[in-house]
Amino acid sequence: MTAAGTPIAVVTGASSGIGAATARGLAAAGYRVVLTARRKDRIEALAAEINEAGHQATAYPLDVTDRAAVDEFATAFRTIGVLVNNAGGALGADPVATGDPEDWRQMYETNVIGTLNVTQALLPALEASGDGTVVILSSTAGHSTYEGGGGYVAAKNGARVLAETLRLEIVGRPVRVVEIAPGMVKTEEFATTRFRGDAEKAAKVYAGVAEPLTADDVADTVTWAVTRPSHVNIDLLVVRPRAQASNTKIHREP
Repeated sequence: MTAAGTPIAVVTGASSGIGAATARGLAAAGYRVVLTARRKDRIEALAAEINEAGHQATAYPLDVTDRAAVDEFATAFRTIGVLVNNAGGALGADPVATGDPEDWRQMYETNVIGTLNVTQALLPALEASGDGTVVILSSTAGHSTYEGGGGYVAAKNGARVLAETLRLEIVGRPVRVVEIAPGMVKTEEFATTRFRGDAEKAAKVYAGVAEPLTADDVADTVTWAVTRPSHVNIDLLVVRPRAQASNTKIHREP
């Protein structure tokens, strides 16, 4: 699967946004990146872009909520250096009283069960590398709630607890567990997907915020954490734009 001496980094949800930016960052850092997502055309185009830049990338279409497909994917690897669990997302911003249970279920399946599936399937290959790293992209939503965010907050809390528990359970084994919790990040799809294509609602999320984080900002953070010396574990790194003091305290220009 890889040239001798070139570590492999698997990135889930790599078809856009933070996942795509992280794949570019890890490729530039010397990893051979394996791009997974449901949108085959997107990850194939990204793999071509990375390869044309002189780095190494392979596209592998994958739905992280499909355990059988994830298990099949895992058979391709004997060792892996890095797993970045990025696949996830938010749906809706309704209060608990009127939220759609199907939205909650889908968010939990993707953000938590999807992360569990891939981590369980690839953990033996990460350990076999002798120096593996599991990165879980949670969110500041996993650390502090806000109105209209119940379902997403619950899912990201699940991802956060997964990271914390895994770190306890595998201590002493050659695998680090890193949680990166981004705050307000403006990407091309996150808010639009959350509001089911309503561009006006999506724009209001960032209204008046001069410089929300970008996907590249988060990707730089992931790459930095992954490339620390192997005895250094970044347990949790919260990253927000300067304009955001908390999930509910944001400076907006008039």
